[in-house]
Amino acid sequence: MASRYIAVAGNIGAGKSSLVTFLCGHFKIKPFLEPNESNPYLADFYKDMKAFGFHSQMYFLSQKFKMHQQLAHCEETVIQDRTVFEDAEIFAANLYRQGFISERDYKVYRDIYKSIVKSVRPPDLLIYLKCSLPTMKKRIAKRGRGMEKGVPDEYLARLNKMYNQWIRRYKLSPVMVYPTDKLDYLTDFIYKQDLLDKIAKYL
Repeated sequence: MASRYIAVAGNIGAGKSSLVTFLCGHFKIKPFLEPNESNPYLADFYKDMKAFGFHSQMYFLSQKFKMHQQLAHCEETVIQDRTVFEDAEIFAANLYRQGFISERDYKVYRDIYKSIVKSVRPPDLLIYLKCSLPTMKKRIAKRGRGMEKGVPDEYLARLNKMYNQWIRRYKLSPVMVYPTDKLDYLTDFIYKQDLLDKIAKYL
């Protein structure tokens, strides 16, 4: 299998981890996962977004840059759970618009982000998982991450709106939009085969 870079994009609870696990098991590809567990600011961020928004986003930005450096040297095909583009264009931008990141801090963040984007390889395929707010809430509750349980509906809805706007203007690589409200590919053979056939074209 030739070296390829696949990225999975989507809101909190959209099903990214499930899809990454599924594709890694089928195609035997190497995962690069979202560094949520290692983010020392994340729990505090969900309690006080204004106090820790900039710190949390800077951590994610630095870790994604390290991740891109690692995957750039992989000879095998890799799959990434959430991209650096989403971190900046959706999560950080949303915090700035809501007043949770100051204009001064946001300018610093954007300057670093623009430098990173110039030096990283875009995906060969971006899979965008489209998901409704009620489904996201159910999945967030089901997986039981304590820090996520208090996330306001308004916050998730704003992210969803920004995701849909972002994916329409994203031009760095081919995009496959996949609705995940039912996650049929996990249980239905026809949906599963259709998904695998579409992704296999890029591998």
